[in-house]
Amino acid sequence: MSAGFKGIRFAVVGGDDRELYLISELQKQGAYIIGVGFEKASPNSEMVLATSLEDAVSKVDVLLFPMFGTDERGVVKAKYSDRPIVLNKKVLESIPRNVPLVIGYARPALKSAAENLGIQLLETAKLDELAILNSIPSAEGAIQMAMEATKITIHGSQSFVLGLGRCGWTLARMLGGIGAHVTGVARKPSDIARAEEMGLQALHFANLEDEIGRAEIIFNTVPHQVLDRMMLEKVSRDAVIVDLASIPGGTDFEYAQMLGIKAQLAPGLPGIVAPKTAGRILAHIYPQLILRHLTTINTTCKVEV
Repeated sequence: MSAGFKGIRFAVVGGDDRELYLISELQKQGAYIIGVGFEKASPNSEMVLATSLEDAVSKVDVLLFPMFGTDERGVVKAKYSDRPIVLNKKVLESIPRNVPLVIGYARPALKSAAENLGIQLLETAKLDELAILNSIPSAEGAIQMAMEATKITIHGSQSFVLGLGRCGWTLARMLGGIGAHVTGVARKPSDIARAEEMGLQALHFANLEDEIGRAEIIFNTVPHQVLDRMMLEKVSRDAVIVDLASIPGGTDFEYAQMLGIKAQLAPGLPGIVAPKTAGRILAHIYPQLILRHLTTINTTCKVEV
C-alpha cells in the first residue's frame, strides 16, 4: 500500500470503532499515530497514547477528530477513553497555525473560534465524495432498523424517503432493489424528475400531508422538523419512522410516542453497523484531502518567509 503519509504525524482524537480501522489504514500508509482517548481499546503496538489532548497538539502535523465532532460543550465522543476529552478554548489556542483540524461536523462555536484563531478547519461530513460513500452503510443500517421494527416485509411495503439528497438516493435505490414501493419526496423539480426517471413515485413536499397516510415505513433524511405534530397526525399509527438526519433529527419524537408511532433516531449509522467499511472509507478519502491541504500550507509558509 502507498506510503503517502510517511513522516507525517497524526493525532487521532476519540471516536468509535471506525477510528480503530482508520488508524490501522493510516499506519499502512506510513502515518505516525498518536492516539487520544484509546486507553480501553485493544493495544496497538505502533500507536503512541497521549496523556491528554493538550499534550498531543504540539507533537503532530494533523489533528483528526471524529465524524460526530463535539457536543455543545466541546466534549469529544470517545468510546474507548477512560476520561472526558474536551476541545476547549485552551486547547484551540495551543494549536499551531500550520496544523489542520479535520472534523466531521463542526458546530458554529468551533467554526467561529477557528476563524478568530487562524486555525485551518477542515469539515468533512458535507464533502460529496465522503457523504455519498457513507450513504451506503447508512442506508443498509436504516433498512436493517426498519426490518427489526416492522411486522411486514420491506418487499411490497409502502416506503417513503423524505429528502432525495446523497443518502436519500442511495436509500431509495436499495429499497427499490428489495421490492419496496418507494415514494421519493423532494422539493427541487430536478429531483422530482430524477425520481420519476428511476421509477419511483415522485412527490413534492407540498403534497406530503395528503399522501403520508399510506406510508408503512418512513425514512427521513431532512435535518429539519418535517415530521411535526401536524404531519404526524396524518401518519398511520402502525407506521415505522427511521430518522437518519443529524441530531436532533427531523421528527417530533415526543409527539410520535404520544401517538403510539414507532420512531427511531439513527445518527452515525456507518460507525455502528459497518465500522470497518466506514473506517476504510475515511482512509480512502482523507489522504488526498489532507496531503493537498498540507502542501498548500507549506507553500504558503515558504512564500511568507
